[in-house]
Amino acid sequence: MTEDNPPAVIQVESLSKRFGEVEAVSGISFEVRRGSTTALLGGNGAGKTTTISMLLGLLLPTAGSVRVLGEDMLKHRYRVLGVMNFSSPYVDLPKRLKVKENLAVYGNLYGIRDIAGRIRTLAGELGLEPFLNRPTGELSAGQKTRVTLAKALLNDPQVLFLDEPTASLDPDTGDWVRGYLESYRQRTGATILLASHNMTEVERLCDHVLMMREGEIIDRGAPQDLIARYGRRTMEEVFLDIARRRTAPGTGGAEAGGEGAGA
Repeated sequence: MTEDNPPAVIQVESLSKRFGEVEAVSGISFEVRRGSTTALLGGNGAGKTTTISMLLGLLLPTAGSVRVLGEDMLKHRYRVLGVMNFSSPYVDLPKRLKVKENLAVYGNLYGIRDIAGRIRTLAGELGLEPFLNRPTGELSAGQKTRVTLAKALLNDPQVLFLDEPTASLDPDTGDWVRGYLESYRQRTGATILLASHNMTEVERLCDHVLMMREGEIIDRGAPQDLIARYGRRTMEEVFLDIARRRTAPGTGGAEAGGEGAGA
């Protein structure tokens, strides 16, 4: 593979998930290239969280396959879990443990040698020092978001899954975190899959976008390509078009770049 066409780190083929009579994810296929940041977008109930859970190996698919760093996540996920991580402000850490205790627990799980040193580094970078010794349950929503991001970076992951990474952060802190994530990807060559409802964030961070609706990938492409395709000014306007079932001009009544489009 050349630098212009790096290898796929995440490969998803015909992935589906049913919960009883409900098909939450319907045969989706896509790839995420090494060193890129890809957005997985869609309204509530579109299937984003279910998809990410299957990519992480937390949820068994009904059909299809997921490979991360070349490994089948159904059979050999243990081979790559040590170089993956996940952040979501909606997944609570143990509330009675102090922040540094929570981070130490996860540091041990990932086999980090100098856990205290790694926590000090991340605390300095993410501004956690003032509340390292505070019980996690006493933190504000924005503070919890920063702690969950620190947890996700403890092992310097090669593959990073982010669910609303700047939720509950004030605009200044959110902008700083986006800059930090950009810097982290450039410095480490990490691959990032991002779920977000902040379209400004998507335009800034992402090389590629996957648009989901009702368990299917409806459209895909670079943010600026999608904006041009729909004749809009921003990704927020594109998001609303797709959510409200408005089609891109010249597509003959169907959304452009559907399931057959390349990632």
